[in-house]
Amino acid sequence: MKYTAQQIIDALGLQPHPEEGGYFAETHRSLEMIPKGALPDRYDGDRCYGTAIYYLLTPDTFSHMHILKTDEIFHFYMGDPCEMVQLHPDGSGEIITFGSDILEGQKPQLLVPGGTWQGMRLKEGGEFALMGCTVAPGFEYVDYSHGSREELTRKYPDYSEAIRRLTT
Repeated sequence: MKYTAQQIIDALGLQPHPEEGGYFAETHRSLEMIPKGALPDRYDGDRCYGTAIYYLLTPDTFSHMHILKTDEIFHFYMGDPCEMVQLHPDGSGEIITFGSDILEGQKPQLLVPGGTWQGMRLKEGGEFALMGCTVAPGFEYVDYSHGSREELTRKYPDYSEAIRRLTT
């Protein structure tokens, strides 16, 4: 059966992501908390054990370059492959194809280490991609920072074209 992006958005109750772009719905937020004193200094308060979301991209959306303090694990569920850009703290970077065709080198699961700039878009010609994202300790908007095209291009000049496509 062939689904449309709108059918998935409606079926899963996805909403526009207020910061990053694309569509999302939080599916889990742990009720148990990790106290600030048990967390690394980069966190400014308590955090729940973990969170999970559905995340969907369409041809007219993309995941804006951003950085989190926490590791994220992305899981590919269905649709067309995406291109994820990861820019690492040491100045290196990589572009990874995220999708379900593992025999063509696509990755159905991706780790984005905390402190790594990231952004993602559908590969050319794709209609949608439905994925999940798990974060531990749990996601909080205070741990999210939006990327600046100028600053990222200055630090990662070899990725300037990818940065341009994933920033506004």
